[in-house]
Amino acid sequence: MAFDFDTMLRTIKDKQWSLADIDWDAPGADLITEEQRPQLKQFMSDLVWIENIGARGFAALARKAPNDTVKRIYEYFHAEEQKHANAELALMRRWGMLADGEQPAPNTQIRMAIKVLDTYGDDIPLSALATLIPMLECALDGALVKFLLDEVADPLCHEVFRHINSDESRHIAVDFQVLDLVGAGPARRLLIETASAMQPHMLLGLIVVFVPLLNKMRDNIAAMGLPEHKLYNAVKRFVSNGDRSENTKRIPVYHVFKAQARMVVDRGHGYHRYLADPMVKVTNRIPARLMGKQPSWSKELTHEPVAK
Repeated sequence: MAFDFDTMLRTIKDKQWSLADIDWDAPGADLITEEQRPQLKQFMSDLVWIENIGARGFAALARKAPNDTVKRIYEYFHAEEQKHANAELALMRRWGMLADGEQPAPNTQIRMAIKVLDTYGDDIPLSALATLIPMLECALDGALVKFLLDEVADPLCHEVFRHINSDESRHIAVDFQVLDLVGAGPARRLLIETASAMQPHMLLGLIVVFVPLLNKMRDNIAAMGLPEHKLYNAVKRFVSNGDRSENTKRIPVYHVFKAQARMVVDRGHGYHRYLADPMVKVTNRIPARLMGKQPSWSKELTHEPVAK
């Protein structure tokens, strides 16, 4: 049965929520312990910026959507990812982790992802971008949010992430339906798009950015105590969802990202020793000033509970 994108769009519209719906002064903020605070601040900072990366990815997908309904869905997803970042920023303010006017600084790997997406995001072929975004959403969002809800006792945090998880479940459902739609297209087009994604400048940009980004986040999550099997399960969700569709399995780029996802969760794989770990070390040494200014779309952060 064909997926009903029109019904999904109506559901997305009906399920909209805003920061103004949340009682940010509700009891529970004091349940964050002093021992948790330093690592939780870094954790939340990373999560805020990963949401912004997702927002930029959906903005690029909207420009190359296969039809007008999917375009409109992606526009909603773009706004929702920004809203998620703002909600997470509001939680950081609630927990006393940010001073007035302060915004968390993205780490080097996230700065690089922002810069590459700003430079090449609109040029990445649909099949590659439509595969990359669900991999990041399953592997990073899934593992990060699971860890957060296991470790944080503040009831308001759980309330906020009920909204966020509800949104993300629709994102992932649409992500894989679009992959199925893309994979059903002519083989010639898939091969052309694959060749385009493998152009040296495009391939280098994706490797230099997303290999160290995924590895840095993987190690950060593990260092904070997330069991290896939970990280594996988050990545397995990407693989199992993708493999359900024969059309998705026709997309060459899907198999590239699937192989990378499996290597990321296997700490004993040579991928880490010979590629990912050295790239993390090298990128850690890049001065922030060499990244240039952050694009305007990465600065649309506010903890204010505006009704939008």
